[in-house]
Amino acid sequence: MSAALGQDALAQEFVQFSVESGVLRFGEFKTKAGRLSPYFFNAGLFDDGAKLGRLAQFYARRILASAIRFDMIFGPAYKGIPLAAAVAIELARAGRNVPYAYNRKEAKDHGEGGNLVGAPVKGRVLVVDDVMSAGTAARESIAIIQAAGATPHAVAIALDRQEKATENGQDVDHSAVQYVRDQLGLQVCAIAKLSDLLAYLQAQGGAELGQHYAGVLAYRERYGVD
Repeated sequence: MSAALGQDALAQEFVQFSVESGVLRFGEFKTKAGRLSPYFFNAGLFDDGAKLGRLAQFYARRILASAIRFDMIFGPAYKGIPLAAAVAIELARAGRNVPYAYNRKEAKDHGEGGNLVGAPVKGRVLVVDDVMSAGTAARESIAIIQAAGATPHAVAIALDRQEKATENGQDVDHSAVQYVRDQLGLQVCAIAKLSDLLAYLQAQGGAELGQHYAGVLAYRERYGVD
C-alpha cells in the first residue's frame, strides 16, 4: 500500500505490517486504565525471528530519521530486552554501531553482580520500549540510568496511542508520551501514532478493515490528545 500525500509512509508501512502480523487487532479490549478500546497493540506477538527482525528495522529507520543524538541503547526488562538487542543489530547494519544494555528485575548477587547487563551505561542513553501507558516504565528506566551515572536522553516506542493518561483513576489532559517529553525532559520518537492508524483505516474504505475506522475515531475523539 502506498501512503497518500501528506501521510507518513514509514508509519503507514508499519501499521500494515502490525495488522498483517496479528499484533494490531480490532474488537473490544480493556486497557490498563479501564477503558474499552476498539483496538489492541500487543508487541509481544512479534514472536518469531522474521517479525522481530522487521520490527527492529522500523525502529532503526525511525530513530535514524529522528536525528536524536545518543551514545547507547537501554532495554528495560522485560519487553525492552529483545527490542534493544534487535534494534542495536539493525542500527549497526545501517552504519550506526552503538552499545546496548538492559536491566534485570532482581539484582544478581554472584558473578559480576548488580542489575545491569551488557555494555557500561554511560553517555546519552536511548531507551527502547514498545508503548507507553502511564510513563511509569520510563521513570524506572530514568532512575536506573541516572544511578549508573549516565544521562537518560530519549525514548523510542513502536506506537503512540495519543490518549489521555490517568492519575489516581482520573483522566488527565496529557498523554504518557507528553508527560515523558514535557515533564521528564526526554525526547520521544514513535514509529507510528494513533493518527497514522486512523489514516490507514480510512484508506481501506469499505473493506473489512475500514469498518473499524468509525469506532477508532470515536475513541480518539473521547480520549485523544495531539
